[in-house]
Amino acid sequence: MASPSASSVLEGETLRIYDVTVPISERMPVWPGDPPVQIERVSELSGGDSFNVSRLHIGSHTGTHVDAPAHFLPQGQTVDRLPLDVLVGPAIVLDMEDVPGKTIQALDLANLHPPRSTRRLLLRTRNSNLWADRQTEFEPEYVHLDPKAASWLVQRGIRLVGLDYLSVEAFQSATHNVHRILLEAGLVVVEGLDLSNVPAGPCQLVCLPLKIEGGDGAPARVLVIRD
Repeated sequence: MASPSASSVLEGETLRIYDVTVPISERMPVWPGDPPVQIERVSELSGGDSFNVSRLHIGSHTGTHVDAPAHFLPQGQTVDRLPLDVLVGPAIVLDMEDVPGKTIQALDLANLHPPRSTRRLLLRTRNSNLWADRQTEFEPEYVHLDPKAASWLVQRGIRLVGLDYLSVEAFQSATHNVHRILLEAGLVVVEGLDLSNVPAGPCQLVCLPLKIEGGDGAPARVLVIRD
């Protein structure tokens, strides 16, 4: 069985199902300034109650999560209204572990030649090693997109992009241009993926954020399925 912090794999007769969701726990890193994870047991069988019930205190962008346009855009679409036909469907995992430095540029994406028909891209970088190593502290020097790479994704007709850390954008960005470029174009942004066990190539993606009414984002359970 995979460690709790690593992506797990379920093998069937014909499919390999990768759970690329980071487990939610009080030990996980969170974005600086976001609510820390608190899980409190409020009813316990061991204490004489009839059942176990826990209270969860988390931010809407905890762990593996989806950014809705409402995250940055005043009149943006909320997470409960994101189209399911974007969240589920064929995808490509790109191996970007050898990208120099910590910035993914447009040329880095173009050089990997994803098929022109691609509508969902998952970017596997060195960030996934942070999840595999069970890192509990936030890492500000993560690999991220630059604005021209975001524009390239828009121009290529990508409808969903996923990255393997808590933001697609540089830490302490003053303008949030990457998010704005993507979200204004209607892309779904998935952050905090653990792609450490997932090989590059075509797959099926299942990404199901919690249906929070009016939400700017939500934690999600995300699966990558391969033949």
